[in-house]
Amino acid sequence: MATVPWLLDVLRSAGVQVVTEGDWVNRLRPGSFDPIGVLWHHTAATSSASNPHPALNVCINGRPDLTGPLCQALVDYNGVFHLISAGRANHAGASRGSGPIPAGDGNTLLIGWEIDYNGVNQEMTAAQYNASIAATAAVLTRLGKDSSYARGHRETSTTGKIDPSFIDLNVMRAEVAAKMSGGGGTWSSIVDNTTAGRFTASANWGTSAYSTQRYGSDYRFADPVAASDAAWYKFAVPTAGSYRVDVWYAANAGYNSAAPYIVAASSGNQTVNVDQRAGGGAWRSIGTFSLPAGDANRIAVSRWTSGTGLVIADAVRLTRL
Repeated sequence: MATVPWLLDVLRSAGVQVVTEGDWVNRLRPGSFDPIGVLWHHTAATSSASNPHPALNVCINGRPDLTGPLCQALVDYNGVFHLISAGRANHAGASRGSGPIPAGDGNTLLIGWEIDYNGVNQEMTAAQYNASIAATAAVLTRLGKDSSYARGHRETSTTGKIDPSFIDLNVMRAEVAAKMSGGGGTWSSIVDNTTAGRFTASANWGTSAYSTQRYGSDYRFADPVAASDAAWYKFAVPTAGSYRVDVWYAANAGYNSAAPYIVAASSGNQTVNVDQRAGGGAWRSIGTFSLPAGDANRIAVSRWTSGTGLVIADAVRLTRL
């Protein structure tokens, strides 16, 4: 049975902060282990700055119904990788096949990251995401595989797993590919409608927690009007360059058919209309834009649209490419 004790050096060489948990090299489950890819999970535990790795003990020792170790590494709130096992771990179960990963024993085929966030009303932190991108790119390079060999548990599970929540796995693979080619995955920031000092909207925008597709605790809504009354998202863009803009909204048949997202780009304002009746509850890319450096209102959701239905303003994410 193969082991991957090289994980420590590979991750550190990629600039990932790593700690080892006890005798991680020899902590493993019996059975075959010949990994060809990397699988992302979330732990379903609520992490925080004061409690950055609440699921660490469970991932090491297991649960009453599943013997540990439960992953090769846990990724804590701060993006630190905790190495738990260099061998087979009980993280993937049976694989139904996804992309180049065949159907079969997922614990044989895949190295698993358990990213410590709850996945219900908490998404992974930017530190977790960026470290996981870097780690995945480094491991796939070592394995001689491309970014298509990075999968999410919800793509391979035969039992309806939903993890990892709140990320677009196609975007993840694109960022892994960019990282493998020498760029990407270096800076990402999210502004939600509840982010203090980063979101502004007039009193004409109501607040709702109606849809379970919302990002965080609630979202804002307003009737469409032929007037300038945008909800703005402020970002501290670190350097001028190319950035992908992703938006998150709750979708409903009564929401707007052409909600205008305005990007304050280097060349001037650019508008992308999004049908908010479908495709909600996940990050959705509206394009790549050249943005200037600086801390300023950068993305807006406008009420000025010929579309029908309530306009929704929830969350926006920028990622430097």
